[in-house]
Amino acid sequence: MTDLPVTRRLLHHAPDCIADTVLLDYDARLMRRKRLVGRGGLAFLVDLAEVTNLDDHWGFALEDGRAVGVEAAPEDLIEVRGDLARLAWHIGNRHTPCQIGADHLTIRRDHVIEAMLAHLGADLTPVTGPFRPEGGAYGKGRTMGHDHGGHDHGHTHSRA
Repeated sequence: MTDLPVTRRLLHHAPDCIADTVLLDYDARLMRRKRLVGRGGLAFLVDLAEVTNLDDHWGFALEDGRAVGVEAAPEDLIEVRGDLARLAWHIGNRHTPCQIGADHLTIRRDHVIEAMLAHLGADLTPVTGPFRPEGGAYGKGRTMGHDHGGHDHGHTHSRA
């Protein structure tokens, strides 16, 4: 048992009044059960029914009636410019989360992916900011990291 306020419910819209805001990076915005502390010092326990992508929600409704917002924390990112369709295909083929802008793509810093993109002729610019990539294949959830374990997900990889 905990003395911390608990939340088991997420909010889709901002309420009139909020108690605090948590600043979470992309990885931290995927959770089920975790102790969080807001920017103003409010500590609370998240206890959701299942692992949830918080990017689809505004924040948390605490059981005591207060609300806590979720804000995307600044991260080290790379803006990718060039032949966007081709570059997006290569990023997606590696199951790398990608934020899509009108004239650029944005990914998290990854020296392996950056080297691949530079080899493909991309213009790469380091930036810092919130990372809000596209959701999964059906517009919800996340693109999970690439696993070369014993499963077959419809494509092969050349290791030439």
